[in-house]
Amino acid sequence: MSGAPGESLFELARIAAEAGRVVMRHYAAGAAARVKADRSPVTDADEEAEALILARLAELFPGVQVVAEEMMAAGAEVVVASHFFLVDPLDGTREFLTGNGEFTVNIAEIRDGVPVMGVVHAPAKGRLFVGGLGLGAFEMTGELSNVRAITVRPTPSGGMVAVGSRSHNDAKTEEFLQQFAVTDFISAGSSLKFCLVAAGEADLYARAGRTMEWDTAAGQAVLLAAGGSMTLWSGEPFIYGKPGFENPGFVARGF
Repeated sequence: MSGAPGESLFELARIAAEAGRVVMRHYAAGAAARVKADRSPVTDADEEAEALILARLAELFPGVQVVAEEMMAAGAEVVVASHFFLVDPLDGTREFLTGNGEFTVNIAEIRDGVPVMGVVHAPAKGRLFVGGLGLGAFEMTGELSNVRAITVRPTPSGGMVAVGSRSHNDAKTEEFLQQFAVTDFISAGSSLKFCLVAAGEADLYARAGRTMEWDTAAGQAVLLAAGGSMTLWSGEPFIYGKPGFENPGFVARGF
């Protein structure tokens, strides 16, 4: 693993940090929610942060396609190339609205179906994670000036820690987890779950329910860079650029 993040990771971190400041301004003001066609909530924070991220990515990566949650919700029709970005400007809008702080800004770079670089920023928690294949994975705090390398941990001899959704628990996932020696469970919102595994604070994250590609790509990028893995429940590779950008069930692990 590299000793410090490269400039490409810093660039994504800077964009996410700037978007995080937008989100936190709305968080402090108490943003009101509207309901989208799929019945999920959206706020001004989602839309303003997404506009900022799209503008910054266009400046830094001209000509590279971007697929973002709110633009897709607005009806954009996209046929992805082999190289594109996935953006969720506010992952965990329900957590944002309830005020528990477990929401993130997600930005991921995809090449040939694989998330090769990503950033997950939890502005209310003061945690920002970046990772890239061949570049390593890192947590950055302060004004991005404090940097520490992160890595998945060996499976604890006393049993594994699983992390799961605070808003979307289901019986199928609980049944799946029974095949592992799980002795503790952490509930968390948004893509923070991937980062807890990547940072060695948990060992396993399984999900049966519906997610979208912009929900998972950045977290997977950080996890892969930290030495973890993410597959379908069958063990097959988990890829991006699927029709409709909808994900099947997956298991992310540090072992």
